[in-house]
Amino acid sequence: MQERRRGGRISPDEMGELEERVVQINRVSKVVKGGRRFAFGSVIVVGDGKGHVGVGMGKAGEVPDSIRKGVESAKKHMITVPLAGRTIPHAIEVKFGASRVLLKPAAPGTGVIAGGGVRAVVEAAGIHDVLGKSLGSNNPVNVVRATLKALSELESAEDVSRRRGKSVESIPHIRAREVAEL
Repeated sequence: MQERRRGGRISPDEMGELEERVVQINRVSKVVKGGRRFAFGSVIVVGDGKGHVGVGMGKAGEVPDSIRKGVESAKKHMITVPLAGRTIPHAIEVKFGASRVLLKPAAPGTGVIAGGGVRAVVEAAGIHDVLGKSLGSNNPVNVVRATLKALSELESAEDVSRRRGKSVESIPHIRAREVAEL
């Protein structure tokens, strides 16, 4: 069993093979005496497909260095996502900056219906059936961070029942298939 650190974070050393996904590469230029000097920033998502995912950003003078720094940052900021089978335990809407992200559980076989940064994060986390919508700002950095925040705020039925001191069956609004899985 993995040790949980504060905030649901986990150690990347204990992880197996991680899938890396580049969400965005941004080129910025600085005008200097001899011309323009370019730098690159990247947004990277890493996950093991088993409920662990992290997001990182890297900046460097070259694209590969930027991606490497982003991967290192993402591995340092991994979180654990509670899964209900192949989907998420409940619907959630989260705001980060000017971006809002809505995630809803979906029936088996639905697949990932989400765009851009939301899709990258939920697929890296190993969620196979989910409906996602990016609302508000479409800035990829804020959309990805809002999605990660939403996944970190999810609670499984067991966690809710433990917190409330009740049995899982006595909590309303838990879908029948989640109770059957327990």
